[in-house]
Amino acid sequence: MASEKSKILIIGGTGYIGKFIVFASARLGNPTFALVRSTTAPAGQPEKAKLLSDFQAAGVTLVQGDIYNHESLVKAIKLVDVVISPVGFGQLSDQTKIIDAIKEAGGHIKRYLPSEFGNDVDRSHAVEPAKSTFVVKQQIRRAVEASGIPYTFVSSNFFGGYFLPVLGQAGATGPPTDKVVILGDGNTKAIFLNEDDIGTYTIKAVDDPRTLNKVLYLRPSANILSHNELISLWEKKVGKTFERVYVPEEEVLKQIQEAPIPLNVMLSICHSAFVKGDHTNFEIEPSFGVEATALFPDVKYTTVDEFLNRFL
Repeated sequence: MASEKSKILIIGGTGYIGKFIVFASARLGNPTFALVRSTTAPAGQPEKAKLLSDFQAAGVTLVQGDIYNHESLVKAIKLVDVVISPVGFGQLSDQTKIIDAIKEAGGHIKRYLPSEFGNDVDRSHAVEPAKSTFVVKQQIRRAVEASGIPYTFVSSNFFGGYFLPVLGQAGATGPPTDKVVILGDGNTKAIFLNEDDIGTYTIKAVDDPRTLNKVLYLRPSANILSHNELISLWEKKVGKTFERVYVPEEEVLKQIQEAPIPLNVMLSICHSAFVKGDHTNFEIEPSFGVEATALFPDVKYTTVDEFLNRFL
């Protein structure tokens, strides 16, 4: 007999990656709860209203509460077995409030997944301004470990929906028309994930003993590509060759310092992946991590090749 699926609370479920996790949880048959400040979207936010009604149509229970209201947080956590908090950039450090609420709710939480879903922040060579964000995520990791709450940290590398439409170019608004800007020599391997697949792997991990107190790395073999390979793949699809403009690291660092927010953040994240190789420059050791496609070979992930067909 299959064991019962864990009840999951998602805090930050209306955010960019959060909504994919909410839908994956409902799709995979987990009783799913989304913590929302209000179960009705404020007037003038039709997108939010539609998202909340889509959640409910998918069978998700909306729970009113707030990360800054301890009582509501504890109450929501008491309803579930697993807590996932894909909260945004501005709330990363406030996840200590979630840790406190999990502890107060009693020791029944089987797994906590804090906001990660990018680089492995413990193995990163990012420069500012991305570095500060990664440091906050590191601090949350240490706080979770120290709390004794069972955890999984999900390192999903690049969001496909963010990076593939612009072919990995920081600050671009669409696919290239004539030239492509490449940071470094373009030969460093990066990893791109379809957001739906990030949701699926995340939910599959919550009840799996192999992911307990580990980093879950999403490294689908077909999606590990250098910037040059990504561009060649696109060129083949559109039957056109683009001029490749290579930016040496020294120049990249200068651009990061001079760029306004949020371009400086994007440039520093791209520098970390495309120049420093932070997605792929280490081996996953069993002592700290596991790889998602090896654990869940039944998940049919979207390849970069398939993903790019959306933009043809």
